[in-house]
Amino acid sequence: MSKSKTTEQLKQQDTVHQDPWEKLRQFTDARIGLGRAGTSLPTSELLRFQLSHAQAIDAVHVPLDVDKLSEEFEQSSTLSPYLPIQRLHSKATDRMEYLQRPDLGRQLDKRSTELLQALGDEAYDLVFVLADGLSSYAISHHAKNFVELFISRLQEESTKPLKIAPICVVQQGRVAVGDDVCEALNAKQVVLLIGERPGLSSPDSMGLYLTWAAQRGMEDSMRNCISNIRPEGLKYQAAVHKSMYLLNESRRLSLTGVNLKDRSEDSLLETDQTQQFSLTKLS
Repeated sequence: MSKSKTTEQLKQQDTVHQDPWEKLRQFTDARIGLGRAGTSLPTSELLRFQLSHAQAIDAVHVPLDVDKLSEEFEQSSTLSPYLPIQRLHSKATDRMEYLQRPDLGRQLDKRSTELLQALGDEAYDLVFVLADGLSSYAISHHAKNFVELFISRLQEESTKPLKIAPICVVQQGRVAVGDDVCEALNAKQVVLLIGERPGLSSPDSMGLYLTWAAQRGMEDSMRNCISNIRPEGLKYQAAVHKSMYLLNESRRLSLTGVNLKDRSEDSLLETDQTQQFSLTKLS
């Protein structure tokens, strides 16, 4: 009898008490409504947290597989005119130096600069730069699909064909490294895709930075940024829609940065307001 009661008490102690906020978890990746086991987190939730933490660490330290990325790009007929990929490197020689010296990650090394300059003096309208940043997973998971969709939209909507430079991949690169690439190629615009700092629910978030007439020494206020590009965040189609608006406005105004506002959703907002006004009047 005594032993049976002890077993039952242990079972009750192991019971996870559900949190009333748990139903909200279907709308967010935030860690809410986790419940409790006694005064602690349930074991399953602790293990999920540890897994997410490990994935975030891996995202920072796992090197970008440029060979695999090149193979994926070569299989796309949309991207083939802008290949082979130009393999570049920042002045940060390895990952440890990259993390400790952000300034070196913002500049191309001498060999990479000479490689781009050797492509010729022909001016380009646009260059795509892929940089590993703080998450190689972001580029390996999303860059190919996003660039393919972006270039397809450019081909469909541009009245005048744009001269797009060969796609560049920069290892150990930060945002400003795109300025060096743009300057070396004498390009009008640079679209830089980079792995963003990983979070515990987003180890592969990709960011986009658009800069007009970029050159070394430009301030970050001269860029436009679109963040959290991934299927679980800002989806490819929505990100391309915003990017196309900013790209076209940038070409029209010959600028980017704080003076270029993202009004890509204004027409949708105006339509919604008109419909709401009409319904209000009718009622």
